[in-house]
Amino acid sequence: MIHPIMDRNRKWMPGFGAVLLILLSHKTSALEVPLDPKVLEGLPQPPTITLQSPKDYIFDPRENIVIHCEAKGKPHPSFSWTRNGTHFDVEKDSKVLVKPGSGTLVIDISGEKAEAYEGTYQCTAHNEHGTAVSNNIVIRQSRSPLWSKERNEPIVVQMGVSLVLQCRPPAGLPPPVIFWMDNNFQRLPLDKRVSQALNGDLYFSNVLPEDSRPDYICYARFPHTQTIQQKQPISVTVLNKSPMGERRPGFMTPLGITSTQMVLRGETLELECIADGLPTPEMSWQKDGGELPSSRMSFHNFKKTLKISDVSEADAGDYRCTATNSLGTAHHIIKVTVKAAPFWVSAPRNLILAPNETGILTCRVSGEPKPKISWFVNGIPLENAPVDHSRKVDGDTVILSNVQSGSSAVYQCNASNEFGYLMANAFVNVLAEAPRVLTPPNRVYQVITNNPALLHCASFGSPIPTITWFKDSQTSIKNGDPFVIHENGTLEIHVAQPLNSGKYTCIATNNLGIKENHVYLEVKEPTRILKQPEYKVVQKGMSAVFECKVKHDPSLVPTMTWLKDDGELPDDERFDVDTDSLTIKDVTDGDEGTYTCIMNTTLDQDSASAMLTVVEKPDPPTDLELTDQTERSVQLTWIPGDEHNSPTQKFLIQYEDLLHQPGVWINLTEVAGTSTTAQLNLSPHVYYSFRVLAVNHVGYSQPSQPSSQYRTNPAAPDENPSDVQGVGAEPGNLVISWTPLTGFQSNGPNLEYKVQWRQKDVDNEWSSETVANVSQFVVSGTPTYVPYEIKVQAVNYYGSGPEPEVVIGYSGEDLPLSAPESVQVMVHNSTLAEVHWEPVSFPSVRGKLQGYKVYYHRERGLHETEGETEQQEQVLTFSGNRSEGRLPGLQPYSLYNLSIRVLNSKGEGPPSPSKTFETPEGVPGPPSFLNVINPSLDSLTLEWGPPMNNNGRLAGYTLKYQPVNNTNELGPVKVMTFLANETTTTLGNLNSSMLYKFYLSAKTIKGSGPIITEEALTVMDTGPTEPPHPTFPTTQSPHPPFHKAVPSRQVDIATQGWFIGLMCAIALLILVLLIVCFIKRNKGGKYPVKEKEDAHQDPEIQPMKEDDGTFGEYSDTEDHKPLKGSRTPSNGTVRRDESDDSLVDYGEGGDGQFNEDGSFIGQYSGKKEKDTHEGNESSEAPSPVNAMNSFV
Repeated sequence: MIHPIMDRNRKWMPGFGAVLLILLSHKTSALEVPLDPKVLEGLPQPPTITLQSPKDYIFDPRENIVIHCEAKGKPHPSFSWTRNGTHFDVEKDSKVLVKPGSGTLVIDISGEKAEAYEGTYQCTAHNEHGTAVSNNIVIRQSRSPLWSKERNEPIVVQMGVSLVLQCRPPAGLPPPVIFWMDNNFQRLPLDKRVSQALNGDLYFSNVLPEDSRPDYICYARFPHTQTIQQKQPISVTVLNKSPMGERRPGFMTPLGITSTQMVLRGETLELECIADGLPTPEMSWQKDGGELPSSRMSFHNFKKTLKISDVSEADAGDYRCTATNSLGTAHHIIKVTVKAAPFWVSAPRNLILAPNETGILTCRVSGEPKPKISWFVNGIPLENAPVDHSRKVDGDTVILSNVQSGSSAVYQCNASNEFGYLMANAFVNVLAEAPRVLTPPNRVYQVITNNPALLHCASFGSPIPTITWFKDSQTSIKNGDPFVIHENGTLEIHVAQPLNSGKYTCIATNNLGIKENHVYLEVKEPTRILKQPEYKVVQKGMSAVFECKVKHDPSLVPTMTWLKDDGELPDDERFDVDTDSLTIKDVTDGDEGTYTCIMNTTLDQDSASAMLTVVEKPDPPTDLELTDQTERSVQLTWIPGDEHNSPTQKFLIQYEDLLHQPGVWINLTEVAGTSTTAQLNLSPHVYYSFRVLAVNHVGYSQPSQPSSQYRTNPAAPDENPSDVQGVGAEPGNLVISWTPLTGFQSNGPNLEYKVQWRQKDVDNEWSSETVANVSQFVVSGTPTYVPYEIKVQAVNYYGSGPEPEVVIGYSGEDLPLSAPESVQVMVHNSTLAEVHWEPVSFPSVRGKLQGYKVYYHRERGLHETEGETEQQEQVLTFSGNRSEGRLPGLQPYSLYNLSIRVLNSKGEGPPSPSKTFETPEGVPGPPSFLNVINPSLDSLTLEWGPPMNNNGRLAGYTLKYQPVNNTNELGPVKVMTFLANETTTTLGNLNSSMLYKFYLSAKTIKGSGPIITEEALTVMDTGPTEPPHPTFPTTQSPHPPFHKAVPSRQVDIATQGWFIGLMCAIALLILVLLIVCFIKRNKGGKYPVKEKEDAHQDPEIQPMKEDDGTFGEYSDTEDHKPLKGSRTPSNGTVRRDESDDSLVDYGEGGDGQFNEDGSFIGQYSGKKEKDTHEGNESSEAPSPVNAMNSFV
């Protein structure tokens, strides 16, 4: 039996339940006992205590005594017990039962005296490899003794004195809990004047009459037995006859100036100071020469008790408690010393050694006073154990050298001082074992890129195996960046990268064998939130959307979780969680908070948060109050409502005029959103009621409740009516009008207007008339259109408004009397003339001059007889005092008639004498039509009609025409002229099956007019000739923007023999050309188009000059635009409704135009796509016959 050196009267402390293991060898390596049952199976092992009861065991006599003792070992250990230092034969005591497979004792004390089993017990676990022992377990019965019978004398004291009611409960095991109550089991109220000390006594710093009572009862509750004992009641009577006066504080406990207190390390220090005095003192604490440990201290019992938990040596020192009242201060110093029961610095750990190895057991402890260390082997003191020359003891260390098989044992270290003891078992197991790898084979480790990777190779063997690592079964891994091989065999990669993925092999080796194991490392991409949720400010009732887009390793399965304020989302269908977003519909105030999206995989996670702020319109202001009331102002104050997270920008103040406009609220003024008051300017004779609206970013609040009514007194008007005017409605009167004042502006009852007028620069005296509340007054008998000075003043029962401003008005107008004279006309050209006249005198206008009207109309053309035409009269108005004007848009070669009238606001005056003038000749209009009739193989007949407007004497016609081949190239232009009476011609010597373009214009001596165009085909020289069909003209503007062409007529000749032969020849020729091009290209030859064109210099396709009328080369554009809108009917003629009047469409950019002589300038590019034709005609390419008819 191990007898610890200890103080038997020490306070009971819980023991250490954990057993620490340390293994050392002569190579400074350690072999720990593996926990794997498969490894432990078959390995011999000395006993190890795994469970034991605490050192102090207080039992309840109503229950069985259970003393735990369990151990492990190989073979399984046997158990024995000692009691009070001697062997305890459990088999001979029928009340004692040993649990199977362990040493735990169950003692049935029912019907027995429990005191018989009190004592000190120790358990021993033994097998063939050694003996382990438990702590000394002191067994004591809990006790709750009765209070000794005593008679308490009544206590009578004067008011103001201090008083102590002693409790002195019986000693119990463990000590009881004390509290004071009355006969009704009501706890007595405690405060800074009346308090309970740590020993249970009740202290009164000073007594008051209300402290008188006959039932001060102290109760003691014993925890184990759950019984409560009570002391006899104490009667206290407080007299008020000779009360004690006020006094300085003094200490009731502890007594004196200083006291001492000892506390053990790790326990809780409780310092108590209770003072008397009147008034009741206040308590404070401080540590002399140091600071109180704020994180471990607390005040109790109204600061009369200071508690410091987990005491250390640094908590020793002088603690000063101070009692203070209005009369003075008292101090008491408690000198605290800290002692320590033994505590572990380093407990001995189990050793597994191979034969001939060396091991060290260390037992390092500390305490105050310094503990004494004793060593035992298999429960026997080392000095009494058999001599072992391989063992050497040096204080707290045991050195085992060159151990041999069969020398396994269990060593005990006991450290004790007067405050307690510590004891630990540590076995030395001498084994010879080949290596084993404990890490499961083919384990797959997954780690995120840039994180540490730990590949384990847990092994067991004796001697301790050496661990080596290989990558992909080839590369040997050495210690060094980025790899670290730890002592336990674990391979660490500090910063794992994708290239570190692969197969790793660890090999465990000792002198008895070798063992390898394979593991795999997979380095994954990190999970990252690419688009984080953003801060949202959302109006109540709207929707909020938080986005959270994530990137993760494709081989990992992610899980998205949303939190609100670090908790789960509310169980509400308004919260819609999508793949990468959270939508909150119909947002409410309760939805405010921080929302966090967390993306989890099996290896890592990423998270991001954003706040949601819910805003809405502010609540209306409340508590409107009117102060500082005067005749013309009042101060309005209010209390703002809730802003709902959107600051108030301004307050809008409105008023209701209950006298003039009840029910109508009018904006009065605005103040800043930080104001809660406004000085309001008021008007007289108004029954005011005010209300306030708050405005924030969301909108206006509801109006506040109206203020109390405030009435202002009447007064004279502050203003006169506005918009005063004087205008004559008819000759001989003057209508004076104004905008009346509102009831709000009237300032009082009986509102009237004083109207004053006088003729400007004529009358000296003002005419005056006072009228009721109307808006106009008519002055009769005035001269025609003369200026008047006018004033209108507001008047009410209390006086007149301010002096009104003078306004100039005019009396009524009449029609002008005179007509303009000296009318002259200057003709500028065939379409523009300028007219001059002498203005009328201002008096004859008889009103405000508006301007002059020129009336003119075309009587007839100069080539027409009188009365042949009649055109509508035209009018031009020239505003202001003018004397000339221009007449545009006249028709050439015409006779015009004009007259002029003066104009005022009343109407027009008489006309001036009529004036006639003539316009010169101009260019004629286009011919009325152009038709192509009687097409044949080599001729076409054209007929046309004269222009609708000759605009002069018609001099004749100009006809231009040119062929268009099947590649849309234009041929040379031929020009013909005709007399004015000629309207038909036949063109001969034309090519068969050829498309011709015709341009026809009329001319006068001023030049040629606009052209009209037409297209037509000559008849083919094969097949039956179709009957002719008339063609219709296309009108052309003088400067056409675009031209449209008609493609050549299509004839189905695919069955003709000559056609087949021709096609074969063309195909052969193309093939030869392709072969030549291919050969040239391989030789590096080039075929620049520009060089080819320069080489030909065909005169027929050179750019046209203005003087010779020749045409430029046809360019074939890259977009191959068709001849827009053109079709060729089956009869070979062109329909009017299928052609256009534009020539420019035949060219590229709309650059086509005519020279002065009417010749066409531009390019005529053709289309190369197939055209769509009517009827059953073929949709093939244009006829090859046309293709051969190129221009020569």
